[in-house]
Amino acid sequence: MEIIIRIGMDTSKNVFQLHGVNVAEEPVLRKRLTRSRMTEFFQKLPPTTVAIEACGGSHHLAQLLGSFGHQVKLIAPHLVKPYVKRGKHDAADAEALCEAMSRPTMRFVPTKPAEHRALLMLVGMRSRLIHNRTQLSNSIRGFAMEFGVTIAAGMSKIEPLLERIAADDTMPELAREIFALHAREFIQLRSEIEKLDDRLMAWHRQSECSRRLAQIPGVGPVGATLLMLKTPDPALFKSGRDFAAWIGLTPRNHSTAGKNRLGGITRAGDQQLRSTLVVGATAIVRHARKLEGRNLTPWLLQLIERKKPKVVAVALANKIARVAWRLMVTGEHYRKSAAVSRLGCAA
Repeated sequence: MEIIIRIGMDTSKNVFQLHGVNVAEEPVLRKRLTRSRMTEFFQKLPPTTVAIEACGGSHHLAQLLGSFGHQVKLIAPHLVKPYVKRGKHDAADAEALCEAMSRPTMRFVPTKPAEHRALLMLVGMRSRLIHNRTQLSNSIRGFAMEFGVTIAAGMSKIEPLLERIAADDTMPELAREIFALHAREFIQLRSEIEKLDDRLMAWHRQSECSRRLAQIPGVGPVGATLLMLKTPDPALFKSGRDFAAWIGLTPRNHSTAGKNRLGGITRAGDQQLRSTLVVGATAIVRHARKLEGRNLTPWLLQLIERKKPKVVAVALANKIARVAWRLMVTGEHYRKSAAVSRLGCAA
């Protein structure tokens, strides 16, 4: 068998398409294997370089093939697409992966260790439970309004509402039974979210870098934890702007013929991390518009005067991301500028 220098592998649940080339860049391997056959094949194959799309299960496959002595490179799907010659099928995708991997300027996704994947599962579970709690609270408010019962906004108002309904004898018995079911579900969701928060905070306290990131205004423990878990090696980014662009907080560039055209943010990268940074920045902007808080700067106040609040929040999130990258790379602690201190005391 000829020496294979590169293999592109298109993955799925049970079927894996392989495309390999030799030193002369000639195709010498085109195989379609089941999962069990694929494992046996790579166990017997001499160490080589394998390219896989960065998708669900790819980090586990990278770890598995790496244990057989192979070097695995993960590539983002949108970077592979330009190398698909024609049509969309497994063989074309595997060949495109093999070709994309050979490009000297190609960017690769670092493999996440199993511990980080477990922590990311915890973060995902927490987000899903919070979404379910919000959905449930909206349902409770809607059903209560059908009986003329309204409350102020806020998650803290839900339990008093359910207690009030439980003590209301004028409400039909069936309605009170249904609200009691909602109450049990709401309490259970709150309990599960609190447990996950405790696990997340325990990890945050153990991580020195995460504690430093939490000092940045608008980040906090949850944002710091996400920055640590979602970000690959910060040294891979040349600058803070590159890091902000990776998150998707930089303007979309559509320039040609010497004319610069910048649009909205690209929304590339991880949605959860980006939205968390924007939410934290929105809280700062909300207080800054009232000249409150300790994070007032001339830059922020001038931007608030010229731009809409949402635009300001995204710009501030971009700045927060750059500061976070700096702290992760250098190991420094966040230092509030003198201008911020003076304005904060004046406010």
